[in-house]
Amino acid sequence: MLRNSLSLRTVIVAALLSVLWTVAPANAFYLPGVAPTDYEENDPVPLLVNRLTPSMDPDDQQLRSVISYDLALEPAGLALRGHAWKVVDNYHPAFHFCRPQNGPEKQAESLGSILFGDRIFNSPFDLRMLKNESCKTLCTQTYDPRAAKFVNRRIRQDYALNWLIDGLPAARVKYDEVTDTKFYSVGFELGTIEADKEPYLSNHYDIIIEYHETRAGKYRVVGVVVLPSSHRTALDNSGVVTNCEVNDKLALNRDTNTQVTFTYSVAWTPSPTAWATRWDKYLHVFDPKIHWFSLINSSIIVIFLTGMVAMILVRTLHKDIARYNQLDLNEDVQEDAGWKLVHGDVFRAPKNSLILSLFLGSGAQLFVMTGFTIVFALLGFLSPSSRGSLATVMIVLYTLFGFIGGYVSARAYKAFGGDKWRVNVIATPLLVPGIVFLTFFFLNFFLIASESSGAVPLGTMLALIAIWFVISVPLSAAGSYFGFKMPAIEAPVRTNQIPRQIPEQPMYLRWVPSMLLAGILPFGAIFVELYFIMNSIWFHKVYYMFGFLFLCYVIMVITCATVTTLMVYFLLCSENYHWQWRSFFTAGACSIFVFLHAILFWVSKLALGGFVSNVLYLGYSLLISFVVFVLTGSIGFVTSYVFVRKIYGSIKID
Repeated sequence: MLRNSLSLRTVIVAALLSVLWTVAPANAFYLPGVAPTDYEENDPVPLLVNRLTPSMDPDDQQLRSVISYDLALEPAGLALRGHAWKVVDNYHPAFHFCRPQNGPEKQAESLGSILFGDRIFNSPFDLRMLKNESCKTLCTQTYDPRAAKFVNRRIRQDYALNWLIDGLPAARVKYDEVTDTKFYSVGFELGTIEADKEPYLSNHYDIIIEYHETRAGKYRVVGVVVLPSSHRTALDNSGVVTNCEVNDKLALNRDTNTQVTFTYSVAWTPSPTAWATRWDKYLHVFDPKIHWFSLINSSIIVIFLTGMVAMILVRTLHKDIARYNQLDLNEDVQEDAGWKLVHGDVFRAPKNSLILSLFLGSGAQLFVMTGFTIVFALLGFLSPSSRGSLATVMIVLYTLFGFIGGYVSARAYKAFGGDKWRVNVIATPLLVPGIVFLTFFFLNFFLIASESSGAVPLGTMLALIAIWFVISVPLSAAGSYFGFKMPAIEAPVRTNQIPRQIPEQPMYLRWVPSMLLAGILPFGAIFVELYFIMNSIWFHKVYYMFGFLFLCYVIMVITCATVTTLMVYFLLCSENYHWQWRSFFTAGACSIFVFLHAILFWVSKLALGGFVSNVLYLGYSLLISFVVFVLTGSIGFVTSYVFVRKIYGSIKID
């Protein structure tokens, strides 16, 4: 049953990724972790090394950097040294980690894995199934003062090593006092800071590998724990370390060269954990009561807003429409509700209708992509074992849904009466994706200058551009073609030639107050999950609570729809017919609070000392907020458009 399920998932995900494979090298992308590997006794079990990532300081619970580093630089690739590009084939020279005998070999990675900074290489570790090792020498390296200062700073910033054994990340065992459970935290420390505030490099690794016997002579890896330690070891005449239990810790000297010998031990431990559930110990929910409290709180907000909208639609509007449709309609009745008085202007084309239609197209594309991605993840197709699969599927779906973006943009622009249809067709797949790509490209230069593993390689950039122009742009153009071929959406009432004068608006209906009042409600539906998502992004934790995320997404959509409907109704009652952009910005104001939440997270959870780390954090936060703005703003506009058409299509106009 398990194999059949995995095969089905493989087929579905492979179908989604087939588009990418047409524009990428055959060995560039793969589907990791979708099938178990059986080992026999003494079979080699490869240990792969991934990037070094900053982790949370255990004392003050803060992050001190957002820049990750390669454990190995790409062979025959480009690296920045000083101010010149040159070809390199080495592990990161500053860290002086032990290299494989034949040099590091880059492992195949998914597109999403590359974009999120994974850089996976082979290693010189020799692991054999069921073969225990004790104090085995890996290599001896010499750290010069410059490298010592670099590594010591990374230790002070709590950097962690990331290894992979059979697709499982090497982890530390931690204890959650709230839930009284033990769990595996991905990665382990590069070094330690003792009471004397001196950084000590971890040069010995106790590797504990849990295995499960599936049948006679067949074993599977179901858990990996690494216990690093620091020892000032000495070599015998043959160059072998005989004792790895020396209490004298190893500190890198900042004035002279320091010789470091790396060693490791391996212990194989039987485990009852089945291969299908081996990720359970890595997937830990921190304080689940907070998630339930957030859902209950958001549900109460939704019920309250839905009740208000229902009251307006069923009671107030129903009575207004009934009175307006009476034959003996008089001036006093007309003045009772101002929304009827602007019927000749409410469908007047908004200013900058072209830009609004472009945002609506991209917003519809984002809405469908987000919904499908969360559903796929909720069904288990995007498991953590498939590294980068979530980001890969998001890119694939956004590309394929370019048809929807072009269609919605064209339909909206034609309904607004726009005549620059060629500009609309060209700009729909270029405006919002172009802003995102250019911002991402700009921030990538900071990563390159910092020699970070998060810097996206040139080949991946070219692959993204190829996917964009070869697939997304033609699909968007096809959607625009069908959108413009459709008849224009006609307004239920005629538009007057002379615009009506808008009276002075109350304070709560002005731009800034209305946006702040309305935007905080959708944000209240997602802020708890947003906190955990930001933790997983910046602290490199595994996020998998897609059930909570799906419910929060649904609640956010409903909240955006209801609060925007209410605000537009109040706006029309005050005889203000400029509701199109207002509805977009009212719901899109949720992004303001998303960015403010990022600032609060920056102040409370981060202690970024470097200029580059701060620029990267603020840049990516602005990028995320912009995407949220386009998404939520489109939800608000579409809901308001349906609402306005409904109420004005229900009255009789002489």
